[in-house]
Amino acid sequence: MKVLVVGSGAREHALAWACSRSPLVESVLCAPGNGGTASVARNVAVRAEDVEGMVQLALAEDVDLVVIGPDAAVAAGLADALDVEGIDCFGPTAAAGRIEGSKEFAKDLMNDAGIPTARWVGAGESTVARAVDFIESMGGNVVVKADGLALGKGVTVCSSVGEAVAAVDECLVARRFGSAGSRVVVEERLVGPEVSIFALSDGVHVRVLAPACDYKRAYDGDTGPNTGGMGSYAPPAFVDVDALLDTAVRDVIQPCVDMLRERGTPYRGCLYAALMLTTDGMRVLEFNARFGDPETQVVLPLLAGDPVPLFLACARRELEPGRALWSSGACVGVVAASGGYPGTVHTGKVITGLDALDPDVLCFHAGTQRGDDGSYVTGGGRVLTVVGRGDSLDAARRRAYANIERISFEGMRYRSDIAAQPSFMPGVTG
Repeated sequence: MKVLVVGSGAREHALAWACSRSPLVESVLCAPGNGGTASVARNVAVRAEDVEGMVQLALAEDVDLVVIGPDAAVAAGLADALDVEGIDCFGPTAAAGRIEGSKEFAKDLMNDAGIPTARWVGAGESTVARAVDFIESMGGNVVVKADGLALGKGVTVCSSVGEAVAAVDECLVARRFGSAGSRVVVEERLVGPEVSIFALSDGVHVRVLAPACDYKRAYDGDTGPNTGGMGSYAPPAFVDVDALLDTAVRDVIQPCVDMLRERGTPYRGCLYAALMLTTDGMRVLEFNARFGDPETQVVLPLLAGDPVPLFLACARRELEPGRALWSSGACVGVVAASGGYPGTVHTGKVITGLDALDPDVLCFHAGTQRGDDGSYVTGGGRVLTVVGRGDSLDAARRRAYANIERISFEGMRYRSDIAAQPSFMPGVTG
């Protein structure tokens, strides 16, 4: 069969890599792809959110399965358009994808389904006073979130009333995040470790993968601005994974899938729940309507077996519930980012050292471009995710860092504390 992976990041490189290893798959296309995806797929220059172009590509290439990576393609309605053409698609419709596309929509759904989450209010430009009242009632210990899609950067964790009001103004008045910040969700600031849960769904049943931990802050010690993710590891080292997954499926994942189906928008694809484990129990920080990045880069290498039959089962409404099997041991992924990320970055910097990596270490490309001479240059903020695998978390961590140190490009930086104490539990406030 032929598979089309939609997107251009390290997540899509990991998905293309996983699909290319399937005995069911003859060839993989990636659109638009990046410098690294060309090693496991044929890149095609179609933008992820170009629905018409993507559908025409799938038809022209006689694609059997489309795997949607980024949220932009979900929100643009790619799955809807593919369904019209009878093409199997792993990814939710635009209506079901509102679980990520609107945080206010997600919060309302959680309230209706009885899913545990933080106390919150939604506000727009004409209802700022409502947000301010809530901020004051929380003593300024809140999180301000742009309602729409903001590439993982529309979240401000606040510690004072003034800071929180300024964050609301940045969204609603200054429009820092454009239309994504035309409304905001302000919620109480929770305390506890954060865990990412990935569940595959066919609209009725769910099948969970290994959980992971993601590091959002730019700098060591979970300091600095939020980013799209600076590293991750799987599985979590500080929690009973079996108990965690049992509770997450019972209290969060299945109720969410059931509510979306009852509303007439069945969810087919990967449902990603960001959870905070507070002293009062599990709380949902947000849902995402796709695989996470950089968690995908550490979850898929742990998967024991072929992911393609699972993706097809979701698309064809044939998924068996339960847990996917994963290998023993652990994976640690460290992101190499351009200087200035998540702010303004300079691209076109030559990358060296990729040929010096150990054979068993994975390197998933994000913001890279490949020249005609086979060299690579930077093309974005997050450039690479270097993934070490090992029998233990510590062994995997050592492998990742020993190899990322061999890579170099002008302005390159990365966090030095992924999966290391005292940062085993990223997101202790969020």
